[in-house]
Amino acid sequence: MDVDALAERLLLDLASTPHPSRRSTPFLLGISGVQGSGKSTLAAALVQQARNFDAVALSLDDVYFTRGERQALARHVHPLFATRGVPGTHDLALLHATLDALATASPMAPALLPRFDKGQDDRLPSHQWPRIETPPRLIVLEGWCLGVPPQADSALPAPINALERDEDPHGQWRGHVNAQLAGSYADLWQRIDRLVLLQAPSFEVVTRWREEQETALRRRAAPQAMDAGTLQRFIAHYERLSRHALACLPALADVTIALDAERRVQHIASSA
Repeated sequence: MDVDALAERLLLDLASTPHPSRRSTPFLLGISGVQGSGKSTLAAALVQQARNFDAVALSLDDVYFTRGERQALARHVHPLFATRGVPGTHDLALLHATLDALATASPMAPALLPRFDKGQDDRLPSHQWPRIETPPRLIVLEGWCLGVPPQADSALPAPINALERDEDPHGQWRGHVNAQLAGSYADLWQRIDRLVLLQAPSFEVVTRWREEQETALRRRAAPQAMDAGTLQRFIAHYERLSRHALACLPALADVTIALDAERRVQHIASSA
């Protein structure tokens, strides 16, 4: 099943799903999945295929704190927060404000969609953000940790990789990340009307998928391209919660799309 066919199937399923009266327009559809699973590609296809919906796509990646804000977190909370990615490095107040603005967007008060430049590792200035002047019926929000609950406290003391062992020996960083999931991120997850999960076969494919992305960037001489060593260290920041998500999200998602190692759809399961 190609991505356009998958998007069309999800939209047909969405159109046939009763819209609970407690939910207001816009409808917020979440797409979760580990790095490289195809979230942004699917989100773009959903917007393109949404013939009966006015739709926009947002990424959790676009609301990272600025580089300066993350450097402040690194100084005051833990040095590992200088690297974007984990819960605690996103400006959720900005995301909530964006979702609220989309619901009431007008030519006089347009909603601005934040954008983050990974090459510069910083947020683009707001005058470069896309403007939305009418409320969409559908918002597609994608992110690698979307819907992930906090881990049990008992899972935190033992480091999961060399990065945690050597750079977070007392568990301060991972404890703060977990507290964010239990607090402000859980509040955001409550806004999601339907959660779609792109389920990878294992964590081990993440490195390969990300390496494919980085290889394409290096071929284009993109400034954000990482070498192999830098990429391995970067992925280590995500390993704990990626493994946690792979284990727990299939029971929490409304729709689970099981992928093989080549990102081919193996089966689709719905909780409804």
